[in-house]
Amino acid sequence: MSDEKPLLKIRDLRTYFYTYKGVVKALEGVNLRIGTNELLGLVGETGCGKTVTGLSILRLIDPPGKIIGGEIVFGGEDLLKLRENEMSERIRGKKISMVFQEPRSSLNPTYTVGSQISEAIRLHQRVDKREATRRAVSILRQTGMPDPERIAGEYPHELSGGMAQRAMIAMALSCDPELLIADEPTSSLDVTIEAQILELIKDLITKFRTSVLLITHDLGIVAETCDKVAVMYAGNVIEYGDVRDIFKRHRHPYTEGLLNAVPKLKMSGELYTIKGTVPNLITPPTGCRFHPRCPEARKECSEFKPSDVEVEPGHSVSCFLYKG
Repeated sequence: MSDEKPLLKIRDLRTYFYTYKGVVKALEGVNLRIGTNELLGLVGETGCGKTVTGLSILRLIDPPGKIIGGEIVFGGEDLLKLRENEMSERIRGKKISMVFQEPRSSLNPTYTVGSQISEAIRLHQRVDKREATRRAVSILRQTGMPDPERIAGEYPHELSGGMAQRAMIAMALSCDPELLIADEPTSSLDVTIEAQILELIKDLITKFRTSVLLITHDLGIVAETCDKVAVMYAGNVIEYGDVRDIFKRHRHPYTEGLLNAVPKLKMSGELYTIKGTVPNLITPPTGCRFHPRCPEARKECSEFKPSDVEVEPGHSVSCFLYKG
């Protein structure tokens, strides 16, 4: 992981949830970086910690959850050391924005789309109501919204799923953030609209010079869209690198399993599945969390947690098969 000055660098991030059944160790030592003008895919099975990672970056973990350790260095400062008012005034919505899976649940049903976007603009920029409204229509136009003047005056329930997601992206981009976190932004959309939204997200990097953290479980989306990819398993990033390297020269047995489980056009027989089940994060396995399901597991895997090893420049893996 050798980028010189990443926009965002996460070191040993640990986020726990304190429930009646026990402590859920959702993130246990996550290491991650995102470069300037880069699209990074964060991929893994449901429940592996992808969304929690995104929420942790913005410090939006609500009780009973708590970030208990690590560093989230953004633009040279550790976000975990900032006061809450600094996060809300300087970071959230201004420098880092987030787009969620279901856009309608994130839009206020009692306000028009345009008023919600202009409110976000006025919150972080010193402009009057008229200028904020003009900018809201402009940003809707830049996200490819048809007839943006009309859409600005409509309510969320009047929009289709794709249009609502474009509105959410417009709101996220309204203050020209340096980083956009997109959490499964196409999961509720049909295939045609999904392709349009993904193309829009790729355009953001050149049009707005915004870096993107794309959270997804779909390796096909990662292959088509991203520059780099981080593979998560049970609260850890277990492999990180350039998309082509990960797909052609992946190293971790879990990454191998994920790629083998992708349906192929000319396949015969049953679809490959990774043996076993995702671990309970209240009582996770000792050592490497993947070792109970790993075909390459050895004694040390159950006793010690592997450290990140750079197997090639910019390509790291957390596995005892590679010891540097």
